[in-house]
Amino acid sequence: MASNKTAQFDAVKTLSKIEEHFEMFQILDQEGNVVNEDAMPEISDEDLQELMHRMVYTRILDQRSISLNRQGRLGFYAPTAGQEASQIASHFALEKEDWVVPGYRDVPQIIWHGLPLSQAFLFSRGHYLGNKSPEGVNVLPPQIIIGAQYVQTAGIALGLKKRGKKAVAITYTGDGGSSQGDFYEGINFAGAYSAPAIFVVQNNQFAISTPRDKQTAGKTIAQKAVSAGIPGILVDGMDPLAVYAATKDARDRAVNGEGPTLIETLCYRYGPHTMAGDDPTRYRTDEMDTEWEKKDPLVRFRKFLEDKNLWNEEKENESIEKAKEEIKEAIKVADDTPKQKVTDLMENMYEEMPNNLQEQYEIYKEKESK
Repeated sequence: MASNKTAQFDAVKTLSKIEEHFEMFQILDQEGNVVNEDAMPEISDEDLQELMHRMVYTRILDQRSISLNRQGRLGFYAPTAGQEASQIASHFALEKEDWVVPGYRDVPQIIWHGLPLSQAFLFSRGHYLGNKSPEGVNVLPPQIIIGAQYVQTAGIALGLKKRGKKAVAITYTGDGGSSQGDFYEGINFAGAYSAPAIFVVQNNQFAISTPRDKQTAGKTIAQKAVSAGIPGILVDGMDPLAVYAATKDARDRAVNGEGPTLIETLCYRYGPHTMAGDDPTRYRTDEMDTEWEKKDPLVRFRKFLEDKNLWNEEKENESIEKAKEEIKEAIKVADDTPKQKVTDLMENMYEEMPNNLQEQYEIYKEKESK
């Protein structure tokens, strides 16, 4: 006979209760209206203008970088348009002493953290000088291995804690990166040691061509924080104020000894995954693109600032022209940088040249001297 014994627990109900707590945090709707007055961060008018300036500048940098890539003047490039709120507003909540550990799409954050633009261009070209940060600029080179930066961030954050620094380490990956083992190892390690880390997952809906719903059965990526015993939050990644507020709160708690936070920013990349042959029209519909274009973070934030008389066409054009001029200067610096040599590669790899490479080194050194 079948047993009529009533189950003492309901695993499905437990999961549902967890998932229903991860509602999207938003301050501005897509029309730029404040819909969550109580959550408005304390931020000056001047900082609001500076944040908009950086977002406009970054959009121009993206457009120009795509053009330079098509001209053959840049190498690897991952477009950023659509993710300015997620990237720039989260970085805006940081301090100079914090560490930024980027993925390959997160070059804008390390530029605003102090990496010279010319070196960002050299990174794209594969030049070793593109990975050399100036003294006092706390950034790591963009990580190409998907999710590997999460483990690095946990280690840096623990180091900051052990040294008594009032600083955090922040890292970024995409929704696809949340499927990597390094993702879980990083958030679990940081959680176990209460390390001051901020883990950002920029859920731009597609890991190259794989849609987010094929990445995980979870309704959100933010809820994965529960498994590591750390706070997690789902944020409207097209809303600069919401992203800033969530990151600022995570940083404040981290430096106060309250450990790491996982932030999922719900956003969209308007361009391809990278400029290396990806065609988003093969896996995205026109309807989807149109829907997300209405949520453009620059348009939304512009409307908000214009209503407060903090932004106008003149300020926008100033930001655009400043970006164009600085990009022009930076690409010239990159062009004038001596090309990387084979012997540079060997010298940078080894402090003492192995015997089996010494002969090759001498051969290339002679060739390069001619």
